[in-house]
Amino acid sequence: MTEKQVTVMNRAGIHARPAALIAQTANKFKSDISIKMNAGQADEIEINAKSIMGVITMAAGYKTLLLVIANGDDEQEAVEAIQTLFENKFEEE
Repeated sequence: MTEKQVTVMNRAGIHARPAALIAQTANKFKSDISIKMNAGQADEIEINAKSIMGVITMAAGYKTLLLVIANGDDEQEAVEAIQTLFENKFEEE
C-alpha cells in the first residue's frame, strides 16, 4: 500500500472539472485507489478515486488535506500521478 498526503491548492476546491481529472487519472491504473478526507478523525470520509461522483460529493475545499491511498501492482505510479494533479492545481491557475 502506498499513501501520500496532498493539499487542495486551487481556490475553487474540488468541483466537477478537478473531480473528472482525478477519476480519469485513477482509472488509468489497475490499483485500487481511494481518497480520505479528515483521516483518523470521527468524521473521516473515504471515497473511491475512480468514481467521479464520489470525488465530487467529498466537496473538498481550498487548503483541505487529503490522503491518497493506492493498493496494487502500480500503486506508486498511481499515487504520484494523482499527487501531480494536486501540485499543478488541476491546471486552473
